Amino acid sequence: MKISTKGRYALRMLLDLAEHQSEGFVALKDVAARQHISKKYLEQIVPILNKSNILKTNRGFQGGYRLAKSPDNFTVGEILRLTEGGLSPVACLEVNPNECVYSSECPTLPIWQGLSRVINEYLDGITLQDILDSKKERGKYDYII
Repeated sequence: MKISTKGRYALRMLLDLAEHQSEGFVALKDVAARQHISKKYLEQIVPILNKSNILKTNRGFQGGYRLAKSPDNFTVGEILRLTEGGLSPVACLEVNPNECVYSSECPTLPIWQGLSRVINEYLDGITLQDILDSKKERGKYDYII
């Protein structure tokens, strides 16, 4: 499984919004500049996040985007499933129930099911707030001499 640029950039965008939530609505150009991501690329990601009620939008002067809920209400797994279309390591697990005619005899299916469970549990256990807290903790001991 490989996470696409769309998934990685969506996560970075939402983290940026979470980090700047006290500023109200944040212009996409500001997120793009801080994250070194093309504004045009972010404009392609916004509709996916908007449709899923992750973002609030404000048009006009001082318009922009902000998170619809606090950062501790969004998991990495949720965000990546939206942008990637799923997190299944193999195609046969993308549909539930498994429609593969060989699934009842497949000796490797339990491996893929276990991997899928571990991936989803891990990514669903990390919120945007967890990442922000970790970033603050790492920077806590940065000294400039």
